[in-house]
Amino acid sequence: MKSLKTCLVLAILMALAAISLSAIQSRDELSLEEDNETTYNDETSDDLSPAETGQEPTSLRGSIRFLSQIKPRVPMTCDKYPRVCHVKGSTGPDCCKKKCVNVMTDRLNCGKCGKKCKYSELCCKGQCVNPRSNKKHCGSCGNKCKKGSLCVYGMCSYA
Repeated sequence: MKSLKTCLVLAILMALAAISLSAIQSRDELSLEEDNETTYNDETSDDLSPAETGQEPTSLRGSIRFLSQIKPRVPMTCDKYPRVCHVKGSTGPDCCKKKCVNVMTDRLNCGKCGKKCKYSELCCKGQCVNPRSNKKHCGSCGNKCKKGSLCVYGMCSYA
């Protein structure tokens, strides 16, 4: 019974010590934050962040103010910036409905913006073609059948 009381008293003392340490630490953080704000406002303008001035923030409480000042990036669309479509890795050199496309191969913009190919057709060199029956584009774009052969179901065959 005596050991149970001793353990209980020891647990209560440890809990009180942890609570008091956390209260002291948060009070110190507040005083540090106030000191940083006063020296920060005296030395620099409000437009600079602590990272730009070389100061490390002591807590995340003040970081929300700095995050709200950052303007979100607006995506660069080709209707405002036509050069975007000519950048390496772009989907195509032409601009249709604010998107970079290649009108020579795009089924939704074949030959010009907005011209759609039918379900069974491909866009080859800016023209909608049926790869199942077209001799010049049999099965895929640019696959020519030899002279005297036909394109049947996307394969060149001899008659």
